[in-house]
Amino acid sequence: MDDVAVGPLDLAARVDDALAVQALAFGLTSGEVAVRRHIVLRHMACRGARAYGATTPAGRLVGFVYGMPNDRAHWWSTIVQPYLVRSGTEHWLDDAFVITELHVHPDYQGRGIGTELITTITATAEEPRTILSAIDTESPARRLYRSLGYVDLARQVHFPSAARPYAVMGAPLPLRRR
Repeated sequence: MDDVAVGPLDLAARVDDALAVQALAFGLTSGEVAVRRHIVLRHMACRGARAYGATTPAGRLVGFVYGMPNDRAHWWSTIVQPYLVRSGTEHWLDDAFVITELHVHPDYQGRGIGTELITTITATAEEPRTILSAIDTESPARRLYRSLGYVDLARQVHFPSAARPYAVMGAPLPLRRR
Protein backbone atom coordinates (compact mmCIF):
# COMPACT_ATOMS: atom_id res chain seq x y z
CA MET A 1 0.00 0.00 0.00
CA ASP A 2 3.00 2.30 0.52
CA ASP A 3 3.29 3.08 -3.18
CA VAL A 4 -0.47 3.57 -3.74
CA ALA A 5 -2.76 6.40 -2.61
CA VAL A 6 -6.52 6.03 -2.20
CA GLY A 7 -8.71 9.07 -2.83
CA PRO A 8 -11.80 10.38 -4.60
CA LEU A 9 -11.97 9.41 -8.27
CA ASP A 10 -13.69 11.16 -11.16
CA LEU A 11 -14.87 7.84 -12.55
CA ALA A 12 -16.61 9.35 -15.56
CA ALA A 13 -13.30 10.92 -16.63
CA ARG A 14 -11.27 7.75 -15.91
CA VAL A 15 -13.84 5.14 -16.94
CA ASP A 16 -11.54 3.55 -19.52
CA ASP A 17 -8.67 3.26 -17.01
CA ALA A 18 -11.04 1.73 -14.44
CA LEU A 19 -12.51 -0.73 -16.91
CA ALA A 20 -9.01 -1.80 -17.97
CA VAL A 21 -8.39 -2.76 -14.32
CA GLN A 22 -11.76 -4.51 -14.12
CA ALA A 23 -11.13 -6.40 -17.37
CA LEU A 24 -7.85 -7.79 -15.98
CA ALA A 25 -9.20 -8.50 -12.50
CA PHE A 26 -12.48 -10.02 -13.69
CA GLY A 27 -11.51 -11.45 -17.07
CA LEU A 28 -13.79 -9.35 -19.26
CA THR A 29 -13.89 -9.41 -23.04
CA SER A 30 -13.72 -6.19 -25.05
CA GLY A 31 -17.45 -6.55 -25.77
CA GLU A 32 -18.24 -6.82 -22.06
CA VAL A 33 -16.07 -3.78 -21.36
CA ALA A 34 -18.02 -1.75 -23.94
CA VAL A 35 -21.34 -2.67 -22.30
CA ARG A 36 -20.01 -1.91 -18.82
CA ARG A 37 -18.71 1.48 -19.94
CA HIS A 38 -22.28 2.64 -20.59
CA ILE A 39 -23.46 1.16 -17.30
CA VAL A 40 -20.72 2.88 -15.28
CA LEU A 41 -21.44 6.26 -16.88
CA ARG A 42 -25.17 5.86 -16.24
CA HIS A 43 -24.53 4.86 -12.62
CA MET A 44 -22.30 7.86 -11.98
CA ALA A 45 -25.23 10.12 -12.87
CA CYS A 46 -27.34 8.60 -10.06
CA ARG A 47 -28.05 10.46 -6.84
CA GLY A 48 -25.30 9.89 -4.30
CA ALA A 49 -23.00 7.90 -6.60
CA ARG A 50 -19.32 8.23 -5.79
CA ALA A 51 -16.04 6.56 -6.57
CA TYR A 52 -12.59 6.15 -5.07
CA GLY A 53 -9.44 5.08 -6.81
CA ALA A 54 -6.06 3.67 -5.90
CA THR A 55 -3.29 5.36 -7.86
CA THR A 56 0.47 5.05 -8.06
CA PRO A 57 2.68 8.14 -7.70
CA ALA A 58 2.78 8.30 -11.53
CA GLY A 59 -1.04 8.51 -11.61
CA ARG A 60 -1.68 4.95 -12.82
CA LEU A 61 -5.06 3.67 -11.63
CA VAL A 62 -4.55 0.23 -10.06
CA GLY A 63 -7.87 -0.16 -8.24
CA PHE A 64 -11.27 1.42 -7.89
CA VAL A 65 -14.57 1.16 -6.10
CA TYR A 66 -17.86 2.86 -6.74
CA GLY A 67 -21.28 2.75 -5.22
CA MET A 68 -24.44 4.61 -4.36
CA PRO A 69 -27.45 4.55 -2.08
CA ASN A 70 -29.66 1.64 -3.08
CA ASP A 71 -32.78 2.34 -5.11
CA ARG A 72 -35.28 -0.50 -5.41
CA ALA A 73 -36.11 0.70 -8.93
CA HIS A 74 -32.56 0.01 -10.15
CA TRP A 75 -31.95 -3.12 -12.20
CA TRP A 76 -29.71 -4.80 -9.61
CA SER A 77 -32.32 -4.46 -6.86
CA THR A 78 -35.08 -5.87 -9.05
CA ILE A 79 -32.94 -8.94 -9.77
CA VAL A 80 -31.85 -9.65 -6.17
CA GLN A 81 -35.15 -8.80 -4.45
CA PRO A 82 -36.87 -12.19 -4.99
CA TYR A 83 -33.81 -13.99 -3.61
CA LEU A 84 -33.76 -11.73 -0.55
CA VAL A 85 -37.50 -12.23 -0.05
CA ARG A 86 -36.93 -16.01 0.00
CA SER A 87 -34.13 -15.69 2.55
CA GLY A 88 -36.08 -13.23 4.74
CA THR A 89 -33.53 -10.45 4.21
CA GLU A 90 -35.41 -8.14 1.82
CA HIS A 91 -35.23 -5.25 4.31
CA TRP A 92 -31.51 -4.97 3.48
CA LEU A 93 -32.52 -3.25 0.22
CA ASP A 94 -33.75 -0.24 2.22
CA ASP A 95 -31.37 2.31 3.73
CA ALA A 96 -28.35 0.59 2.22
CA PHE A 97 -25.28 1.77 0.36
CA VAL A 98 -24.51 -0.53 -2.56
CA ILE A 99 -20.95 -1.36 -3.51
CA THR A 100 -21.47 -1.57 -7.25
CA GLU A 101 -17.94 -2.51 -8.30
CA LEU A 102 -14.64 -3.08 -6.50
CA HIS A 103 -11.60 -4.20 -8.48
CA VAL A 104 -7.84 -4.21 -7.96
CA HIS A 105 -5.28 -4.88 -10.67
CA PRO A 106 -3.94 -8.45 -10.23
CA ASP A 107 -0.36 -7.16 -9.76
CA TYR A 108 -1.55 -5.10 -6.77
CA GLN A 109 -3.86 -7.60 -5.07
CA GLY A 110 -3.06 -8.82 -1.58
CA ARG A 111 -1.65 -5.46 -0.43
CA GLY A 112 -4.71 -4.13 1.43
CA ILE A 113 -5.85 -1.89 -1.43
CA GLY A 114 -9.29 -3.50 -1.70
CA THR A 115 -9.77 -3.12 2.05
CA GLU A 116 -8.76 0.54 1.93
CA LEU A 117 -11.04 1.24 -1.03
CA ILE A 118 -14.16 -0.36 0.43
CA THR A 119 -13.69 1.02 3.96
CA THR A 120 -13.02 4.50 2.57
CA ILE A 121 -16.13 4.62 0.39
CA THR A 122 -18.44 3.12 3.02
CA ALA A 123 -17.15 5.62 5.59
CA THR A 124 -18.82 8.31 3.44
CA ALA A 125 -22.21 6.57 3.50
CA GLU A 126 -25.10 7.98 5.50
CA GLU A 127 -26.94 4.65 5.36
CA PRO A 128 -26.71 2.22 8.31
CA ARG A 129 -25.68 -0.75 6.14
CA THR A 130 -24.00 -1.78 2.93
CA ILE A 131 -24.79 -4.51 0.40
CA LEU A 132 -23.01 -5.98 -2.59
CA SER A 133 -22.94 -9.02 -4.82
CA ALA A 134 -19.96 -11.28 -5.45
CA ILE A 135 -19.46 -14.46 -7.41
CA ASP A 136 -20.79 -17.25 -5.20
CA THR A 137 -17.56 -19.16 -4.69
CA GLU A 138 -14.90 -19.13 -2.03
CA SER A 139 -12.46 -16.48 -3.19
CA PRO A 140 -10.14 -13.81 -1.82
CA ALA A 141 -12.91 -11.26 -2.43
CA ARG A 142 -15.47 -13.18 -0.36
CA ARG A 143 -12.89 -13.68 2.41
CA LEU A 144 -12.18 -9.94 2.38
CA TYR A 145 -15.87 -9.09 2.65
CA ARG A 146 -16.39 -11.54 5.52
CA SER A 147 -13.39 -10.10 7.38
CA LEU A 148 -15.04 -6.67 7.20
CA GLY A 149 -18.33 -7.94 8.64
CA TYR A 150 -20.30 -8.92 5.52
CA VAL A 151 -22.54 -11.98 5.77
CA ASP A 152 -24.40 -13.89 3.09
CA LEU A 153 -27.95 -12.64 2.63
CA ALA A 154 -28.76 -14.82 -0.39
CA ARG A 155 -26.77 -17.34 -2.42
CA GLN A 156 -27.06 -18.81 -5.89
CA VAL A 157 -28.41 -15.52 -7.27
CA HIS A 158 -28.61 -15.66 -11.05
CA PHE A 159 -28.13 -12.47 -13.05
CA PRO A 160 -29.17 -12.49 -16.72
CA SER A 161 -26.15 -13.09 -18.96
CA ALA A 162 -23.88 -14.03 -16.02
CA ALA A 163 -22.49 -17.52 -16.38
CA ARG A 164 -21.88 -18.03 -12.66
CA PRO A 165 -24.22 -17.51 -9.71
CA TYR A 166 -23.62 -14.72 -7.22
CA ALA A 167 -24.08 -14.22 -3.49
CA VAL A 168 -25.62 -11.06 -2.08
CA MET A 169 -23.80 -9.97 1.06
CA GLY A 170 -24.52 -7.27 3.61
CA ALA A 171 -22.80 -5.62 6.56
CA PRO A 172 -23.72 -2.99 9.12
CA LEU A 173 -21.80 0.26 8.91
CA PRO A 174 -19.19 1.18 9.83
CA LEU A 175 -17.33 -1.81 8.48
CA ARG A 176 -15.16 -3.77 10.87
CA ARG A 177 -11.43 -3.01 10.43
CA ARG A 178 -9.14 -6.03 10.29
